[in-house]
Amino acid sequence: MNRIGDSLNGKRVLITQADDFMGPVLCEVFTAHGAQVIADRRVMNGGAIAETAVREAGHVDVLIANLGVPAPSTRATEVSDAEWREVFAHIVDPLPGLMRGVLPQMIERQAGKVVVMGSATAFRGQKRTSAYSAARGAQVSYVRAVGAEVAPHKVRVNLIAQNFVENPMYYGPEVQALPAFQERLKREVPAGRLASAHEDALFAVFLASSEVDFFVGQSIPFAGGWVS
Repeated sequence: MNRIGDSLNGKRVLITQADDFMGPVLCEVFTAHGAQVIADRRVMNGGAIAETAVREAGHVDVLIANLGVPAPSTRATEVSDAEWREVFAHIVDPLPGLMRGVLPQMIERQAGKVVVMGSATAFRGQKRTSAYSAARGAQVSYVRAVGAEVAPHKVRVNLIAQNFVENPMYYGPEVQALPAFQERLKREVPAGRLASAHEDALFAVFLASSEVDFFVGQSIPFAGGWVS
């Protein structure tokens, strides 16, 4: 009997923004599972660069759409058009280009996996996160629609809705050291801790594996009970 992740051996896995957000640990864990990782290190800020990344990668069995940007903490009354567009340009706008690149080849082969590294902030209101939460919510709706569309072609598109996961973009050591953050962690997260980056990457491996094939267009919370 195969173990979860064995099917990734030799598969070509494209990981975007490989130096940011969850990129480094995703590259490490997928490589450890035998995947041939294609680490695209460009910061995604629109559809054209995303489509170029896929074209340069060539054959892609699995796409990990790792898209992040430092989250603004602006009051809703003060969010500028420029800030709104900046957040959407990095988190939402690359998705159509990535899909234009990978879906035709996956549909032709009748096989493929896409995992979007999203955020649970799409599911729970927070003060001063309107632009960021809206962009993460757009990812959820997009994945739901695309996932349903391509499922008959044996292509699976899903999203990890994470929060309170160790990563240098949002929860680095300097944030973790803040007493106010530790109090928030105890107050808001039933699990009582941050997830390790490795745990999160293993969840991505789970969704990307051929052994797991019954998730379609879903955005699955990975947030220690912060949302459920």
